[in-house]
This record gives sequence, C-alpha cells and structure tokens, in this order.
Amino acid sequence: MNWINILIQGGLLGGFYALFAIGLSMSFGIMRLVNIAHGDLIVLAAYVGMVATWYTGLDPFLSLVIVVPVMFALGYTLQRGLLNQTLSGGLLPPLLVTFGISIIIQNGLLQGFGAYDHRLQEGAIETASLRLPGGLSIGVYPLVVFAVALFAIASLQLLFYRTRLGRAFRAVSDDSDTAELMGIDNRKLYALALGIAMIFTAIAGVLFGIRTIFAPSAGPIRLILAFEAVIIGGLGSMWGTLIGGMVLGVAQAIGAAVDPTWQILAGHLAFLAILIVRPSGLFPRTRD
Repeated sequence: MNWINILIQGGLLGGFYALFAIGLSMSFGIMRLVNIAHGDLIVLAAYVGMVATWYTGLDPFLSLVIVVPVMFALGYTLQRGLLNQTLSGGLLPPLLVTFGISIIIQNGLLQGFGAYDHRLQEGAIETASLRLPGGLSIGVYPLVVFAVALFAIASLQLLFYRTRLGRAFRAVSDDSDTAELMGIDNRKLYALALGIAMIFTAIAGVLFGIRTIFAPSAGPIRLILAFEAVIIGGLGSMWGTLIGGMVLGVAQAIGAAVDPTWQILAGHLAFLAILIVRPSGLFPRTRD
C-alpha cells in the first residue's frame, strides 16, 4: 500500500510539473520558440502575486485577477515588440534573447526584493488532506493543482480544435509562410499565443508560490522541470505534457522512496531513458 501512495503522490506532483510546462509547450508548438526565460517568468508571476496580496489584501488565489492580466500583457508585449524580430533567424537568436530576458528578470527581482525566500500563504488548504481506505492520505492542495492542470489542458484543447483562433494557431504552426499567404497576420498571432501561454504561466507561478518558497534564483530549476515534461510527453502535445509531468513526478517519488537524495536524480534519469528510447517523446504531435 505504501507504493500505491508513492505512485499517487508522484502523479499529483506530475500535475504540478505539467502546469509549469504548458506555456513552454505552447511557445514551442506554435512559434518554435525555446523560451529560456520561462522558469523566471513563472517566478516573476509568483512575485506579482505576492505584491498584489501586499497592496490589495487579496487572497493568493484571488490575486490571479491581477496576475493573469499583467502576465498576459507582458507576454504579448515581449513577443510583439521583441521576440518576433528573432524568429526568422533560426533557433539561436531566440535562445540568446530569452537568455538575456532571464538574466534581466533574475537581477531585477534580486534588486527589488533581495535574495530572501518568500511564500504566499493560503491557510488551511495547504495542509488539509483526504483520508482514503487502506491508510492512504492525499493532500487537498495537490489535488487542486492537478485539477487546475487538467482544466487548463482541456481548455487549450478546446481552443485549438474547436475555435477559429485555434485553427489559425495550428495553421501557423504547420506552415507559417502559407498561413501568411492566406491572410493570417503571423506576428499578431504569435503575440497573442505568448500572451495566452503567459496566462497559464501566471497560474503556475501563483500556485508554485503557495506550494513552496521562492526566490529570484528559483527560475532555472522550474525551466528544467518544464522542459523535461514537454520532451517526455512529445513536443506540441498538450495531453502528452500532462503525461510527461506525471512520469517525471512518479520517477521522483520512487527515487525519494528509495533514498531522499535520489529524488531529483531519478527524474532526470527517467527523462534520459525516455529520450534514448523515444527521442520524439511519448506522444509527439502529428500535423493535421
């Protein structure tokens, strides 16, 4: 029964990693943009949530009414004003530019808030748990996060496959030149795509800030976890991103059960093993 509990906890942790990865998956799936600053943008969203709670007295969950529009505007502006200019030069220019954005965010947060750890306090839900038969206990907050990840991915699937905007996203993803010939404004659409991706980055940042402490230097590990979840699941596959996050979470849970010092290593080893067996990931997106 202990192993069942480990698998459940690992799966729920994977939902958290999938939430980290949604924005990164969208950026690459639509624009072929590898956003090195993604982890730092998650941390930035946590800081925006913290400032919103300071000055408005809002509950951290409710602070999303401020954080989401702020991060959407930031994503739209970054893509429209800066990142669009780098996309025609291949993969290297966006990598260099987003690396620079990462450094700017980290140093800006360090200058503004210091190197201290912070955390968003949500109250009883952080420690509440559900008792299940057989002595199993599941935290309420991890369940909430997993439910949010499911809802986010389902919403994006509906957007991509049931709306005109989603068809436009898929068109520019498959063949941006042909899409532009058909009258689609690629630059505007890319900016909107990153804006939408930043909505989920905002949600991930606030939920991350509630779950654990954060500091200006916390971004790179978030990027690595998101990147591994995306690669395991398959580039461009939203449901694959969820599965990738769960694989990563379960691997870490098993590693921690064997030896607490192996937790992070076990996730990286699972990532490498899947990369060797399935270089394109478990569920790579096919063109339609």
